[in-house]
Amino acid sequence: MTARPAAHATPSIAELAERARFIRLETLRLSRIAGAGHYSGTFSCAELLAALYYGRLRIDPQRPDWPERDRFVLSKGHAAIGLYPVLADLGYFDPADLKTYTRLGSSYGDHPDMRKVRGADFSSGSLGHGLSIGVGMALGGRMAGHDFRTYVMVGDGELAEGQIWEAAMAAGHFHLDRLVCIVDRNQLCIDGRTEDIMAVEPLEDRFAAFGWAVQRIDGHDLAAILAAFDRIDGEAGRPHVIIADTVKGKGVTRMELDLDWHVGNLGPADYDAVVAELMAGEVA
Repeated sequence: MTARPAAHATPSIAELAERARFIRLETLRLSRIAGAGHYSGTFSCAELLAALYYGRLRIDPQRPDWPERDRFVLSKGHAAIGLYPVLADLGYFDPADLKTYTRLGSSYGDHPDMRKVRGADFSSGSLGHGLSIGVGMALGGRMAGHDFRTYVMVGDGELAEGQIWEAAMAAGHFHLDRLVCIVDRNQLCIDGRTEDIMAVEPLEDRFAAFGWAVQRIDGHDLAAILAAFDRIDGEAGRPHVIIADTVKGKGVTRMELDLDWHVGNLGPADYDAVVAELMAGEVA
């Protein structure tokens, strides 16, 4: 693993791709500590997390409570195993703290607790709540005169929750143009294909009907992700949704679009083989 891009530097696509690989490798390492982990749903959003934290979010790890910082709500909180290494890498806390991941008394559980994890803006648990929280943050920022953006990452499985669509309706009604929803459209939920369990398509039309500005991109194409973030700056008056088409388990052949790897554990030989596959993969 290479060192992260220097603070305040504009990262290249290759550097962001390396950060996405770092997220996947750290997910493997922390899963080994815990004895199991949410591999595939974290791998699907690795590029999205890398682009957000290293290429987009206005944050200051030395001032985690800075009022003007951008907020990030990880509604699909089981992907926290990929978020914690990023926060540590950026300097929110000592990376060595992650040796306690999920152990008794650790601050770093399967889902993030904002009271315990420096740099986390949202405590997750049951899915489906994040977009509502993001609406509240965006409204609160407007009322207080702040110009920060609130980014919310949701999984496609939690789009079956009615609360998501109540929040989408409210965001459109209040013209929350500082709110950005990122849909990790990785095609699977824990029970099967999303379109078999509860169809969510056509997503563009559904969000547009609630007054959102809609983009749909390849969620593993870092240039496309950054361009989508840039396009947000040019459109005011509407909340923004980026529907990112991804592959659950991306980067590890045995896990891609395989339901068995929503949560799992790798034996020693398999662990080494998966690390080798990730290290051999393209990063640019």
